[in-house]
Amino acid sequence: MTDIETLIIGAGAVGLATARALALSGREVMVLERHSLIGSETSARNSEVIHAGIYYPTGSVKARLCVDGKHQLYEFCLDNGVGHERIGKLIVAAHDAQLDELRKIKQKAAENGVRDLVFVDRDELREREPALNCSGALWSPSTGIIDSHAFMLALQGGLEASGGQVVLNTNVTSIEAELSGGYRVHIETEDGETYTLTCRELIVSAGHGAPGLMQAFPEAMPPKAYLAKGNYFKLQGKAPFSTLIYPVPEPGGLGVHLTLDLQHQARFGPDVEWVEEFDYVVDPARGDRFYGAIRSYWPDLPDGSLVPDYSGIRPKIAGPGEPAADFRIEGPQSHGLHGLVALYGVESPGLTASLAIAEEVKVRLN
Repeated sequence: MTDIETLIIGAGAVGLATARALALSGREVMVLERHSLIGSETSARNSEVIHAGIYYPTGSVKARLCVDGKHQLYEFCLDNGVGHERIGKLIVAAHDAQLDELRKIKQKAAENGVRDLVFVDRDELREREPALNCSGALWSPSTGIIDSHAFMLALQGGLEASGGQVVLNTNVTSIEAELSGGYRVHIETEDGETYTLTCRELIVSAGHGAPGLMQAFPEAMPPKAYLAKGNYFKLQGKAPFSTLIYPVPEPGGLGVHLTLDLQHQARFGPDVEWVEEFDYVVDPARGDRFYGAIRSYWPDLPDGSLVPDYSGIRPKIAGPGEPAADFRIEGPQSHGLHGLVALYGVESPGLTASLAIAEEVKVRLN
């Protein structure tokens, strides 16, 4: 007899979405979160963009779950009163040589099931976004923005309405398999108290902590964890744009893009800074390199108009110079551990894909 049927480690967007989905299926579910509030790491420190699913390798888990999750997320937001806006995005070619890249992006998007991209020429762009300087662009009408915290609160509410619960300030220090079946989870509270819980099913949705916790099971072959910090800078004053602006992707990233929050305050980022430890302080000096990148599509960006805003740290499972890794969602079929699913490398577009990831976890658990 176990203490609880299903334990989920991590109350980020993916952990909460998974908990809700499993509770709706009739399970007894508890989520353990080491912080004092839900979604305070990767889920709270990102661009809050609902991604269309354009760039990811065709056939990848990321591409499939982003496209599926996008549709589910818009429907969830409407049904649950979560603040969002289908604001759209322009992917801009700064000069004529990049126009061919736009054609390749459009083809890649279509292969991923995103067939609503539209070419916009220089003249139409000048009418739509007069401050934008570029040779052409792709318009993505299904890209949006979301209040990520309101989304996670709605997920938590759905979980609790189905009988589940979230337990905060509860740090999981290690996990082990029980000889009789199921799992034992070792816990430390913020007061230093230690205890254990047993469960029949275990979902390791611990973000940065997942690879370390899964070291308890060498047969699962957990990946090495890397930390990639992304810094954001806020624009002082109002931006002269009505939509999100992304440059044509460069090797290693999507470039310095402009996103808007639900109040249409503009911010730029994220960049990529490989780090060895958690530190969310934004170095103002990193803003210097932002100006040149942004002026490739907005030449009139005023000097001194960018100020440090916030940063996030992506839970990478591929290091510097390596190809970006796909989401790894591994259940008994992968590692042979009955009733256990581990999630690794769920960075962007994890927020967009969270509801689809939850369904994927449920399938792999069963």
